[in-house]
Amino acid sequence: MEKKNLIIICTGNSARSQMAEAFFRKYAGHQYNIYSAGLDAHGINPYTIRIMEEAGYDLSSHTSKNLSEYYGTIPFDTVITVCSNAEKNCPTIPGVKNKIHWPFEDPAAATGSDEEIMRKFRKVRNQILSQFMECF
Repeated sequence: MEKKNLIIICTGNSARSQMAEAFFRKYAGHQYNIYSAGLDAHGINPYTIRIMEEAGYDLSSHTSKNLSEYYGTIPFDTVITVCSNAEKNCPTIPGVKNKIHWPFEDPAAATGSDEEIMRKFRKVRNQILSQFMECF
């Protein structure tokens, strides 16, 4: 069976879509070629790397990618947006059969102490994993 192409999109490809990409690669990589991108690439957030490392995922070599890098070059079967901005502003991607929206709060907007920010990132990471497990 040929793998289908799936892309996870958020605003900056710095946190939510990176987390989701890691979970998809681990649990659904046998079914899908997994990609993630942002409407604008903001660079991967250091807190994303830290909280994913806590859960056993090494994202230290990941980079933030812009959707334009993939647009029109890879035939995506499924698009998952993980923030309202991406859902609202994502261009139509030709050939997409499944469009899914999972609205998660932006952990990169968290303020406070290092521990408070880490708690926010952990909360969103856990929500993404829970959503993934419910659907896949």
